[in-house]
Amino acid sequence: MSLLVVGLSHRSAPVSVLERASLTADAQVKLLQDTVAAEPATEAAVLATCNRIELYADVDKFHAGVAELSTLLAQHSGVGLEELTPYLYVHYEDRAVHHLFSVACGLDSMVVGEGQILGQIKDSLARAQELHSAGRLLNDLFQQALRVGKRAHSETGIDRAGQSLVTFGLEQLARGGDVQEWARGKKALVIGAGSMSSLAAATLARAGVAEVVVANRTFDRAERLAQILSEGDDTDVLARAVPMESVPAELTRADVAVSCTGATGLVLTAESVAEAVGGRTPAPSAGGDGPAAPGGGAGRTTGPDARQGGLPTTSLGSEDGCPLDLSAVQGTAGFSVLGEAAVAGMAAADLEQHAAWVDNGTAGGGQRAASPAHPGTLDPAADTDAIAALAAIVATVGRIPERRRPEPVEEPQRPEPVLFLLDLAMPRDIDAAAHRLAGVRLVDIESLAEASAGAPMAADVDQVRRIVSDEVAAFGAALRAAHITPTVVALRTMAADVVASEIARLDGRLPGLDDKHRAEITQTVRRVVDKLLHAPTVRVKQLAAEPGGAGYADALRTLFDLDPETVAAVSRAEDSTTQRDRGPA
Repeated sequence: MSLLVVGLSHRSAPVSVLERASLTADAQVKLLQDTVAAEPATEAAVLATCNRIELYADVDKFHAGVAELSTLLAQHSGVGLEELTPYLYVHYEDRAVHHLFSVACGLDSMVVGEGQILGQIKDSLARAQELHSAGRLLNDLFQQALRVGKRAHSETGIDRAGQSLVTFGLEQLARGGDVQEWARGKKALVIGAGSMSSLAAATLARAGVAEVVVANRTFDRAERLAQILSEGDDTDVLARAVPMESVPAELTRADVAVSCTGATGLVLTAESVAEAVGGRTPAPSAGGDGPAAPGGGAGRTTGPDARQGGLPTTSLGSEDGCPLDLSAVQGTAGFSVLGEAAVAGMAAADLEQHAAWVDNGTAGGGQRAASPAHPGTLDPAADTDAIAALAAIVATVGRIPERRRPEPVEEPQRPEPVLFLLDLAMPRDIDAAAHRLAGVRLVDIESLAEASAGAPMAADVDQVRRIVSDEVAAFGAALRAAHITPTVVALRTMAADVVASEIARLDGRLPGLDDKHRAEITQTVRRVVDKLLHAPTVRVKQLAAEPGGAGYADALRTLFDLDPETVAAVSRAEDSTTQRDRGPA
């Protein structure tokens, strides 16, 4: 049997796909049950978080296992297999172990080094144990992953890379500033009372917010969380619980709202956020740069701001014979009837009319003159080649192509936020359209992924990677060694049976042998057998622990003609004993 993982995460799939593929608690249970019922898998565990959905299984066939696990993920996530497949990744045997250990250390998290994933792995193992879908392999794997994750956090400074998604989200709300300074005195609304929401509430309380209001569909859980916050020794925050129906009213009072629920639809729509912000949005500061008013003559703009691509804004005044709508373009910053901007996209016939109008123009004060001050205009003497090229283009395509750069669009100045929203749910709780509302700053899983994509890797990350590599090698060696143990036990059992048989035969031949001599002979025979078996069994365990050593168990069974059913019985007995001795995760 071999370990296989099929999954998708924030690294392989866009947030929109992760949202749709998210699994409810009931869906996870059904997925586990269907996986162990499928032919290729004997064990299964599901790791489902905000940022990943992974199905681990012990399979006897690689290709059949990949096909079956991929199909099951598609069925239970509700996303079609064809759509889901491009975002799936597959890890097998040692690579699967390496992946889970990396996940446990926070190396694969959206915020590198976050520690919440350890609790999620523990919950995943507990669920599989409760449903009896985790056998010896997955129990050992997940428990070792928890140990590796704890080792990484205790032996390195990986926590400094990012303590949690909540902390990183609050840093983004504060635009990279000091979170405590940003949060001080604010009123916070926390929607949800699960592990992530509880962590958010505690983090906000420690950051110095004045009040935390907890809203949850199960009011008792909201009350319990509010009580924990109020009685905490490290904060003096005012905390209270409200039912979910009070969220719209509480949102009008809140400065910051964090939402992380298991809802399948939106908890806060853009309309509800707009209503909550209404009347609280400050006006944009005065003095913003606006379009310059025309000055220095009708329709004429002067100064460097009146140029686009080096062209002065100019008017010839008279519309007689001009193919342009001068009334629509005069006074427009960056427009010049003398430059390429005027003729871009113009038909050939209109181009000739425009050229004649410019050459004969008298309203602008006479003939147009080439000047270094007007680099966008063409001097017939100096720019013969350019004029010939334009003429060739006109002859070929019938139009002057659009070649100027797009005019810069001045973004209206947004007011400072009066409501900060942090959406940590998957699928999302807060309508993404809320980020376009004036006075609102929204940070969600998608924006967190973008913000963390370019985060620098610290030296601690390299140290954790070395830990993971060492632990993967050790786990693989132990797994391979354990794979041959039932064969070694079966061999020693067979040897003991041979000794017992020969001693019984000796009793038949020497019925008068006294007990002292019988015991001495028996002990001597057993020592001989043990000495003969000691070196090969120790050596075969060493060889089996090395990469590629899985075949030694088969060789041992063949050389000593061991009954495969005897080996299997030993293996089942060991699994049963291990399962009884193993406590909850």
